[in-house]
Amino acid sequence: MSDETIIRGMGSIPHARGVSFRVWAPNARRVSVIGSFNDWDSARHPMRAEENGNWYADAAEARAGDEYRFLLDTPAGEFSRIDPYAREVTGSAGNAVVHDPVFDWQGDDFRIAPWNELVIYELHIGTFNDREEIGRPGTFASVSERLEHLKKLGVNAIQIMPVGVFAGGRSLGYNPSHIFSVETTYGGSKAFKEFVRRAHREGIAVILDVVYNHLGPDDNDLWQFDGWSENNRGGIYFYNDDRAVTPWGETRPDYGRGEVRQYIFDNVMMWLGDYHIDGLRFDSTHYIRTVHGTEDRSLPDGWSLLQWINSEVARKFPGRIMIAEDFQNNRLLTRNVADGGAGFGSQWDGMFVHPVRRAVIALRDEHRSLAAVRDAVCYRYNDDAFERVIFSESHDEVANGRSRVPQEISPDDPGGWYARKRSTLAAAMVFTAPGIPMLFQGQEFLEGGWFRATVPVDWDRRDEFHGIVRMYRDLIRLRLNRDGFTRGLGGQYTRVYHLNEESKVIAFHRRDRGGPGDDVVVVANFFRDARDGYLVGFPAPGTWKLRFNSDWQGYSDDFRNHPSAGVVAAPAARDGLFGQAAISIGPYSVLIFSQDSSPTRGMTERPNSLLFEK
Repeated sequence: MSDETIIRGMGSIPHARGVSFRVWAPNARRVSVIGSFNDWDSARHPMRAEENGNWYADAAEARAGDEYRFLLDTPAGEFSRIDPYAREVTGSAGNAVVHDPVFDWQGDDFRIAPWNELVIYELHIGTFNDREEIGRPGTFASVSERLEHLKKLGVNAIQIMPVGVFAGGRSLGYNPSHIFSVETTYGGSKAFKEFVRRAHREGIAVILDVVYNHLGPDDNDLWQFDGWSENNRGGIYFYNDDRAVTPWGETRPDYGRGEVRQYIFDNVMMWLGDYHIDGLRFDSTHYIRTVHGTEDRSLPDGWSLLQWINSEVARKFPGRIMIAEDFQNNRLLTRNVADGGAGFGSQWDGMFVHPVRRAVIALRDEHRSLAAVRDAVCYRYNDDAFERVIFSESHDEVANGRSRVPQEISPDDPGGWYARKRSTLAAAMVFTAPGIPMLFQGQEFLEGGWFRATVPVDWDRRDEFHGIVRMYRDLIRLRLNRDGFTRGLGGQYTRVYHLNEESKVIAFHRRDRGGPGDDVVVVANFFRDARDGYLVGFPAPGTWKLRFNSDWQGYSDDFRNHPSAGVVAAPAARDGLFGQAAISIGPYSVLIFSQDSSPTRGMTERPNSLLFEK
């Protein structure tokens, strides 16, 4: 093994003759690597200074699995630190472990679906499927036991909340202590790779939530890592002025320092390369690109870091999806870097979730704004309908005291008729509006309460609300055009052509290329009473088959059984379209119509043209 190969790596790097170690500590006077391989004796393996504040040593005695730390002698004192690049740790406050990178992927060459065919399911490893033992959080292995449920549901991508090592036994993961290591209570790095491999075999992509807007703050060995700091702040890995301040502590990384930028960049490349992750969701990017999370003070270093990362991901890992959580409605996030954008593929869309939730949670029908729903359906960022991820529930929307949608609708009866009708009304909007639809764990069986790291998903509800599960499955099937007659739900064209605030009925037209098997008509009733003989326009005269009725009794015994083969649209103009028909729609319900096509056409390409109309 050449010196060049050793020098290129950071942290611990096993090789044929032992293990090399490299750490960045520019303010240290002396550094040693201590560990189980040298009896924790600092005299055994002193590290030599290199350029740019790096220190290097090679230990022939060390092997994969050995524990180690760096001992730093600095003007501020002596410090024992966990390796910032540690790929394994014994715990958030324990020791680094020399990681064995060898893993048999067994030929895994999975490719994520085109973005207009994605259906994402967000989940939290620790609560999605708790172990039977009392007090034990879920693991990668326990989540694997539920992949068959997700596959039957129709989900083809799961987004996992952060898995980097955190302080404490249970956490949502947004307090990262060691971003290169996988949480040990979940099973660690090898178990995570096994989980990804298993998900890929089931046809399910894995998207990982990552946190770079702050680090720690608990069990954070990066804090004043080599003793140096200014203003009593975080030292070499962090800003040391007011730019350090975030809502989660004064631990914003210094995006302007080359070594810190490389540290975050290397972490991104590790997930995509070493773990075969299919995409990343960046937490709170508005606290990376701005100081206060608003547009009043930008952070150019953070913006350029995002551009660099996304440019290199596009070059090295084409097809992987990079998602921003920003909620500042910034179109530049999903614009190409060459055009001045940050280069993300998509972003969580607050312009959808908030008006749709308000519309279904409102106590009185007259307080439901269909104009706001229309704007939510039609909102776009740039030239692609799938530059946004849309949802009615996510970990953000149902945590910190905010409840799940059924609970918000009926606090005393979250499984009751109103909760079922209006929460599924919101879900139907998610699966019929343009964008990448996303569910949150347990949503498909009306999980109630509010989300926290100590309360597991109640899987008994899957049997209790099996009809609602079937409804979600049917919506996903239509969204993905599994039967060949709803291609338009994956297309770029959307037009809301009917909006009646008094009757609380809205209708919109979705299409890709247009014509039978492609054009889709969605009609939604946001009112407590059914509408019978209600006239709406259709894109063309002829037979329009009813593909979905959320009021079907098969979804719930107390829904109104309203069987219908569909309607025949007369050749008469209405709502600016060329056909019209009288429909019957139940209270708080959604109907989906389309025409048969021959031959069946499926979605095989990501559309690249856009037309939105209101």
